[in-house]
Amino acid sequence: MSTDTTGSLTFLGGAGTVTGSKYLVETGRASVLVDCGLFQGLRELRRRNWQPLPVPADGVDAAVVTHAHLDHCGYLPRLVKEGFTGAIHATPETIALAEIVLRDSAHLLEEEAELANEQGWSKHRPALPLYDGKDVERCLDHFVELDFGEDTEIAAGVRCTLHNAGHILGSSWAKLTLEGQAEGARSSTIAFSGDLGRARHPLLRPPDLFDGADTLVVESTYGDRRHDDDASATRLETAVDTTLKHGGTVLIPAFAVDRTEMILHELVGLAQRGILRDVPVYVDSPMALAALEVYLGAIEAHRPQLLPSVSERGVSELFPPRLHLARSPEESRRIDAANGPRIVISASGMATGGRILHHLSAALPDPRNTVLVVGFAAVGTRARDLVEGARALKIHGRYVPVRARVVEVPGLSAHADYPEILDWLGTAPAPRTTYVVHGEPAASAFLRERISERLKWTAVVPRSGEKVLLP
Repeated sequence: MSTDTTGSLTFLGGAGTVTGSKYLVETGRASVLVDCGLFQGLRELRRRNWQPLPVPADGVDAAVVTHAHLDHCGYLPRLVKEGFTGAIHATPETIALAEIVLRDSAHLLEEEAELANEQGWSKHRPALPLYDGKDVERCLDHFVELDFGEDTEIAAGVRCTLHNAGHILGSSWAKLTLEGQAEGARSSTIAFSGDLGRARHPLLRPPDLFDGADTLVVESTYGDRRHDDDASATRLETAVDTTLKHGGTVLIPAFAVDRTEMILHELVGLAQRGILRDVPVYVDSPMALAALEVYLGAIEAHRPQLLPSVSERGVSELFPPRLHLARSPEESRRIDAANGPRIVISASGMATGGRILHHLSAALPDPRNTVLVVGFAAVGTRARDLVEGARALKIHGRYVPVRARVVEVPGLSAHADYPEILDWLGTAPAPRTTYVVHGEPAASAFLRERISERLKWTAVVPRSGEKVLLP
């Protein structure tokens, strides 16, 4: 390796797509993986989860996880299964939430493999899960807490500091400091945005501002969109009010981590304004209920990531009237069998699996009902199909007609839009290179252009698998 570089960066995932974030930093002394997520959505993307990494897992010295969403941490058990023996660094809340997310992921993967074997639709005999519950338990042993602001050596010649990203509880953006390879050479810094949150998150403090780095890797999930918060709030209130007046069900596919909490917070506000009309609100997702406990614990502990107002008002921020927490399959089935208007929040957020599928099967054929899509929906997911006007959805091998109303509420997203990303970047000195990742191609290209035009920075959209030298 040339002596005028401190190492290299390889884009193993999250390039050209919103899922599968994996970024490999290699120096002459160490190899560090930043994020280690699953690919989701289109089948050709999901197949990439089975492809071996271009470096042996036992050759990676350490990992850093920015937050606990599956597209950033969901490949970790497979990494451990393939021989990774290092430490996985993350904030305490990220570790607590990742434990919930990864156990649920393993359960779903095992169920999928079992179903494939029963119905014979897999070409593999037998079909095996990408990883199982035992792999998750081994993976959890590798987590090491790294709280915000702690400057820690995580591998030989590599230091890491995590900063609040304001996306979900525990979420961070990471800065690595790499020692120079040649004698007398200065160190180099590389920052990873993870998923950036919003200044208007109802529960969390805004992201800590970017303070500069030699190299920057920035997300672009909403890189070509601008959130209209007022319009989204009106759309949400109108959809709920109209549906309940007509005796219908408001069905909300929601990510189990953070989005459920945001929705509950919004419903508390609607109840205070008299919109809910004393109707039951159901949270039907074991993973969401487990994540809710982590949030409630953080509120009671007055964790600094939370807005002071949330800590002061306490857990009432997340408990609308007539809230029911469905824990068992029997409780879940009773929701659809009940009569009268109701609100149902269930996972998964993109309707790729989980209990939400049973509720969609029951709700979609009835025009009195409304499906609220409140988060990002990747290409190839049922939620995206609904937003794009699908007239039928394939669920559990059968096509279900879509007669219910579908309403998209993008303002409830926990992702920064492109003006917010530019504001986050704009206070820092220019990196030598900014790499725009974790977005669909149009969104990444749009954000790259805005960074170049507004900030006059050198910005690039990398290709999947591309390797670049670090200054």
